[in-house]
Amino acid sequence: MNGPERVLALCRFLHEGSALLLWGASAYLAVLVPPKLGREIGRRLMSIWIVGALIAITTTVALLPTEAAVIGDGWRDAFRPAIIDGVLFDTNVGTAWIAAMGAAVLLGLTTIRTSPVRLSATAASSGLLVGTLTLTGHAAMHEGWLGLAHRLNATLHVLAAGAWLGALLPLVLLLKILDEPAWQAEANSALRRFSTAGHAAVALVIATGMLNTALILGRWPTTWSSTYQAMLALKIALVAVITALAIRNRYGLVPMLRNRHPQALDAIRRNTIVILGLGLAAIGCVSIFGMLEPA
Repeated sequence: MNGPERVLALCRFLHEGSALLLWGASAYLAVLVPPKLGREIGRRLMSIWIVGALIAITTTVALLPTEAAVIGDGWRDAFRPAIIDGVLFDTNVGTAWIAAMGAAVLLGLTTIRTSPVRLSATAASSGLLVGTLTLTGHAAMHEGWLGLAHRLNATLHVLAAGAWLGALLPLVLLLKILDEPAWQAEANSALRRFSTAGHAAVALVIATGMLNTALILGRWPTTWSSTYQAMLALKIALVAVITALAIRNRYGLVPMLRNRHPQALDAIRRNTIVILGLGLAAIGCVSIFGMLEPA
């Protein structure tokens, strides 16, 4: 990778990571957590909301000149009007950027405005931003009905992945709130709902991921001399470890909570933080191999 390509990969990682986490966290709090507790957790996470929104908006803006530098002749073309105009109006990249910029503006407005429906509005705007991730790249490699099916599948994949991974952010705080008597009943309800929804989200991530691989590569990524296949295989391995840890949490450690096991809650918290880190690593893989030719 040259300089602009490395910066583009970093921008993609920050952009995709912030959008996915904001979407999952806000959707979980808005839909599955009892309203009063959801607002309380949202208040405690406000600094994270603001930082995440700033990263999402800043990287959205930065993606256009960086794409221009990659498509053109390096950084000298990053702000050249003719190159910017060509990227913006003559490519799928430009169409996706316009859509992402609109979603980013909505995200900014929902972040700065205090409203009873802030969580729902943040979930909607960040969900739209996540949806724009599939307007370019490998999801756009087919045309006609197959192309539409591929994009819909890719959209389901990123929405499900973000919904589950992003929900882990408030979940870490929720596990701490379990120690607060005033919130215990609502926190337990939110945890049960996360468990139920989490099963569906993980199953959807795996199913749509397998279909994506079939549509893009047509086989399992076993040729590791190919950078694309090696990075895809690493992502699959990370997802396998994440799934194993999630199963360990749900079926190994959660039952221990019912027996008042003193170390079970700490173990669940640690595993959840590790899963978050591995999830970010998987997003990092996608930000790189999403720029490569699938071969």
